[in-house]
Amino acid sequence: MVNGRVSVILPSRNERFLTKTVIDLLAKAQGDIEIIAVLEGYWPDPPLPDDPRVHVLHNSVATGMRNAINAGVGMSTGEFVMKLDGHCMVSEGFDVVLKAECERNWIVVPRRYSLEPEEWVILDNGKAPVDMHYLSFPFQQDKPGRGLHGTVWNERARKRKDILLDEEMSSQGSCWFMHRDHWDSLIGPMQCEGYGRFAQEFQELGNKTWLSGGKVMVNKKAWYAHLHKGSKYGRGYSMSSGEMNRGVQYAVDLWVYNQWEHPKRIHDFAWLIEHFWPVPTWPDNWESLIPPRGTFTYNMKEAWNVPIVGKS
Repeated sequence: MVNGRVSVILPSRNERFLTKTVIDLLAKAQGDIEIIAVLEGYWPDPPLPDDPRVHVLHNSVATGMRNAINAGVGMSTGEFVMKLDGHCMVSEGFDVVLKAECERNWIVVPRRYSLEPEEWVILDNGKAPVDMHYLSFPFQQDKPGRGLHGTVWNERARKRKDILLDEEMSSQGSCWFMHRDHWDSLIGPMQCEGYGRFAQEFQELGNKTWLSGGKVMVNKKAWYAHLHKGSKYGRGYSMSSGEMNRGVQYAVDLWVYNQWEHPKRIHDFAWLIEHFWPVPTWPDNWESLIPPRGTFTYNMKEAWNVPIVGKS
């Protein structure tokens, strides 16, 4: 078994099922873990269990998910960092499985199911578990509001179903796992400038990792079940459409136009598309369809307000 503590960061805002999530983590872990619940402007009801592995950082005023993740990691002591939404169930021994196959410059994501939170079981919805995502072509005139969106990639998942540890282009962001060294040297702190407090979480994590020579990997030997809250349970973290628009527009400008600068960067964005080619929604001539930088404005409910023309 790979040694090393796993620090599980739970950024939480009005989470109805946070206590169930913490109890589940404590019961399923087989190695040394600590759980850091960052409580944003509320206290959970029922309260969190009294356990020496559980630590609380309480902010009287919500600061946003990115800030909460940064604060939780800053408080952590583990050699590995795992971020998890506060409404998730995990598989038995998740920590041991994820540690066993995680290179220094990887981000590893478990297989994802849907959660039935009242009974605390995997939701029987007739759908296959989610193993793969792609980043959508951001300038789709026929599908406004997509942006550089992490989208479930069922076709790739079916073709590669027997590969238990496999490359994934991007992910949803509700769960991820990495060495603390990777966070310290490349990822963290997560950036709020440009993105805002919430938007485009895994676009930042995954693109930084891939373009610096690392990998995003899905480990199907571990899983988690995630609650899609919808209208029934309401959102925890929320943001205005304006903040979302600005975050998506910033991400497209940063990544598609190769504006990210870091000493570890060795690839441009076109390399990532080519690495996973063919990628759904990306046309063969996608580079010629990108408008000149600075000429577009994003609105999640509408198409980009720029004609799709070749670069000048």
